[in-house]
Amino acid sequence: MISEKQFVIEGQHDKPILLDVTYPKTNQPKQIIIFCHGYKGFKDWGAWNLVADKFAENDFFFIKFNFSHNGGTIENPIDFPDLEAFAQDNFSKQLDDLQSVIDWILTTKEFLSEADVQNLNLIGHSRGGGIVLIKAAENKQVKKIATWASVNNFDRAFPTGKELEKWKENGVRYVENSRTKQQLPHNYQFYEDFKKNEDRFDFKKASRQVKTPFLIVHAKDDTTVKFEDAKKLHRMNSKSELFIIPKGGHTFGAKHPWQKERLPESLKKTVDKTAEFFKAGPKIKI
Repeated sequence: MISEKQFVIEGQHDKPILLDVTYPKTNQPKQIIIFCHGYKGFKDWGAWNLVADKFAENDFFFIKFNFSHNGGTIENPIDFPDLEAFAQDNFSKQLDDLQSVIDWILTTKEFLSEADVQNLNLIGHSRGGGIVLIKAAENKQVKKIATWASVNNFDRAFPTGKELEKWKENGVRYVENSRTKQQLPHNYQFYEDFKKNEDRFDFKKASRQVKTPFLIVHAKDDTTVKFEDAKKLHRMNSKSELFIIPKGGHTFGAKHPWQKERLPESLKKTVDKTAEFFKAGPKIKI
């Protein structure tokens, strides 16, 4: 029997974190997976709920969550009603949010018989891939990571030249959400936080520090984050594994809303490969 529960936990930056867990109720400890969504994403986007079900069917304890400043609220986690929070988001806050989720699952007594706290894995989609890479470099509790359609640097998030100067002068810049047609604000603090922590956010450095098994999944026809970026990320870590999806785009065939009861084939292949990767031994010891 698959069990699903939702929780609200305290974040480190005055915003709560909404998360859900999906797992087969067997009273046997299962490998934990924490899933990080990408830019302008959220935990219930598209087919992510079906992804959670699929991992649970493969005997995993699956957690997905909304970053505290992704623009959603507890009451409305999908349509970006909190634009002020979105404007205040940055990579440091996202890393803190992920750590808050890790701390919660490793210390809560809610799932003592279901979640194996000695076996923690991370998945990140798109920009979330960079978050899990850096977190794995910093947190030795993480045993394995998988990135799906991941960026290979955070620099791509920022304009250069006159556009950067204009952003600094105005204090805010806007990016349209193609789904909701909202103008999403980014305060200049986003860039300031990046520059302040540029060494921490160095993907090459983080890749060298990552000692865990590392799976990179990317579709060759991804137009949002080019496949060449996946190859560059793969070259950063000689022990990483690159799994190529021939066709599926940035979201492996899924879209929002996703109204079908089955995963698109490319996303199913992604889940199957990732589940196989996480189950493969030997396990890394802390």
